[in-house]
Amino acid sequence: MAGKSGREISAIPEGGLKKKLLSWEGALILILIAVNVFGVIVSPVYNATNVLREMPKYLAEAFMVFGMGYILVLGDIDISVGSIVCLCSTVACFAGNAGLPFPLVVILCIATGLACGLINGFIATKFTELPTMIITLATQIIFRGIAEVSLGSGGSISMQDTAGLKVLATKIGPFPLSFFLVIIGAVIFITILNKTTFGRKMYACGSNQTAAKYAGIEVQKMRLTAFAFMGIQAGICAIFLLSTLFGANTTTGNGFEMEVIAMCVFGGIATTGGKGNLLGGFIAAFIIFCIRIVLGQKNVNTQLVLVIIGLMLIVSVVVPAISQAFRKKPKV
Repeated sequence: MAGKSGREISAIPEGGLKKKLLSWEGALILILIAVNVFGVIVSPVYNATNVLREMPKYLAEAFMVFGMGYILVLGDIDISVGSIVCLCSTVACFAGNAGLPFPLVVILCIATGLACGLINGFIATKFTELPTMIITLATQIIFRGIAEVSLGSGGSISMQDTAGLKVLATKIGPFPLSFFLVIIGAVIFITILNKTTFGRKMYACGSNQTAAKYAGIEVQKMRLTAFAFMGIQAGICAIFLLSTLFGANTTTGNGFEMEVIAMCVFGGIATTGGKGNLLGGFIAAFIIFCIRIVLGQKNVNTQLVLVIIGLMLIVSVVVPAISQAFRKKPKV
């Protein structure tokens, strides 16, 4: 259809099916399908029943993708989240063994995560000249150090009363409860980031903090909120991790920060801020979960899984860069 200017106007909306299929999220869905097909081919026990049985121990990490996605969109980073999970799990175990009711244990676990997130956010917003990589590297050591001191020479603690944790590990049909909670969380937090004024402000802050500040956006308040939210999500991760491990030790949450960042970056969220979609990070999380499950069923060395995740990260960075270079190449 021709407009008044004489230009051709497509009858298909800009966000049509073709554009969605050609988007990074569309490519990730195809990769997820391919990974599952690969799993069925190489492992005779890779099926829906076994995947859903093993999924809960991985789903806990998915809660942190939402918080990390927000932080990366702002152009910040948080590498202390694994240590926060360790500290939250340790606090929850001590609280449960002290006889506190399970709902209070959950609240205390999440409150510990919130406190850690607020500490990160407070330092980041009060000392803006410090890179958040350095800030959270320091707090990563501090938080895990507190957990290790609390655990003492044994280095581990088990939850004595596991009744509450078993409730969190229950299933609704063949699906674990955490699966539905992750899906609900994805819908809520993706909608907030993509469809609300708050989300647009986050993208504006990540694109250019100075311009956002002059536009009347409270940049430092947004950053503090994101770090606090990340802490809450780490606390939620800890409580669901406990529902599968029933205890904590000095290595709990070890490496979670790199895996969660990998999920977000592979999902298309730029570490430079202002770009990316949380939906991509959510899909990427399930790709990595499925890869872990199928390789685990084949008794593949866990270090190889880290190599594969690293290669996926490189691909997720290189492919868009090559694509952009071709688009900018002058036509002959």
